[in-house]
Amino acid sequence: MQDVNEFVQQRIDKLNALKEIGVDVYGRRFNKAQSITGLLKDFKEGAKVETAGRITALREHGKSAFLDLKDSTGKIQIYVKANTIGPDTFNNIFKRLDIGDILGARGELFKTRTGEATINAEEITVLAKGLRPLPEKWHGLKDVEIRYRQRYVDLIVNEDVRKVFQLRSSIISKIRRFLDDKGFLEVETPMMHSLAGGAAGEPFETHHKALDTDLFLRLAPELHLKRLLVGGFDKVYELNRNFRNEGISVRHNPEFTMVEVYEAYSDCEGMMRLTEGLLSHVAKEALGGLKIKFKDQEIDLSTPWPRWSFASEIKKKFDINPDDPAKEWIAKLKKKGVDFKGKDITRSQIVNIISEMLEPETKDKPIFVVDLFAELCPLAKRKKDNPLLTDRFELFIGGMEVANAYSELNDPIEQEKRFKEQLVGQEGVKKIDQDFVRALEYGMPPAGGLGIGIDRLVMLLANQPSIRDVILFPQLKPEK
Repeated sequence: MQDVNEFVQQRIDKLNALKEIGVDVYGRRFNKAQSITGLLKDFKEGAKVETAGRITALREHGKSAFLDLKDSTGKIQIYVKANTIGPDTFNNIFKRLDIGDILGARGELFKTRTGEATINAEEITVLAKGLRPLPEKWHGLKDVEIRYRQRYVDLIVNEDVRKVFQLRSSIISKIRRFLDDKGFLEVETPMMHSLAGGAAGEPFETHHKALDTDLFLRLAPELHLKRLLVGGFDKVYELNRNFRNEGISVRHNPEFTMVEVYEAYSDCEGMMRLTEGLLSHVAKEALGGLKIKFKDQEIDLSTPWPRWSFASEIKKKFDINPDDPAKEWIAKLKKKGVDFKGKDITRSQIVNIISEMLEPETKDKPIFVVDLFAELCPLAKRKKDNPLLTDRFELFIGGMEVANAYSELNDPIEQEKRFKEQLVGQEGVKKIDQDFVRALEYGMPPAGGLGIGIDRLVMLLANQPSIRDVILFPQLKPEK
């Protein structure tokens, strides 16, 4: 055992003493038929009950003691008296318990003089001995690095942290229910792909020994979900993990959760309505209203949400038009102080640089960024009235991109051409997903597709500043 200090050793000594008198220190099944909150809700004076949980407080008074027992729903006070549980049990077992141990208790419900619901313990059962002391009650676990690395301790001692993850679970449940009620079918598609596609990004690579083939952890499920539209499913969604072998920040984790939704015979406009309906519904159901607080902002989620034209903003700030040649873009940007460092650069790379320099100004409302340049998305249909722009939106809330949607490209000839254009300037092996092109050749109905970042959505609704605060086990550097 690592890091044995005097406090840990004291607990190990108690553990060994309990074992010597025949106590099964890491006990077996316990009949915990009801949660602690359930016991309190159904409180009846004199009722015989049994429950279990972790000891979070311990107050001894000679031959009796009070302790707080806590489970995932709440806590209840336990009264332990030597005359009731027996002097041997009290002196040899109870006296060797510590805060952090997991205990079962059976007895009668009563209320103390102060009106606190309490179990008068007639029997106690040791279920697990904690060998490491919990952080001190009043100071808690403050070190952020330890909180993320030892999330199990963080959850024990920080009530607010548990509430964030309970809220996350509720949000995901409500998203599923909303889509299910609208006739969408939840599906599962592969997480290991033979080709990295469906989104821009650096993939994680692995190797399958039996097939002797290289595989990639998926960047996005998009291409597989659209194959299902070809196969005849009109409404599908997947809520699962994606992986990007890229940097870590307060908004980025290499493993993250998305929900992607596809609806045949819909389009970008239909996805806007679906997004407004879904996110406002989730906020009302999870938080009880449409006004949320994120950092120092109050954001009103009431619909409809405003739109912000990317093309118009670029024209206003940089005098750039989508039909200007790339050299003209570079010249105009250099005048504004953008340094390209003498590198050859593609149109799509220039557009990405521009998009990073711009951010929608409205932060008290969600805002749809529209009129995006075609270079930014090879899988979206172009706008009918301006083929240099795509029929697509990015949704920003609180200054963060939360969702992305578009009218899906379903022309196989145009799709293959776009894939080939996307490969220009890329290093390494250049491959396109010919099977996806073949699927489109069988005919895919016009459709709208939507992706929502669950982690960022939870950040907003739970008012958490970092993505690591809404992921139970975020990626960290290896512990030294």
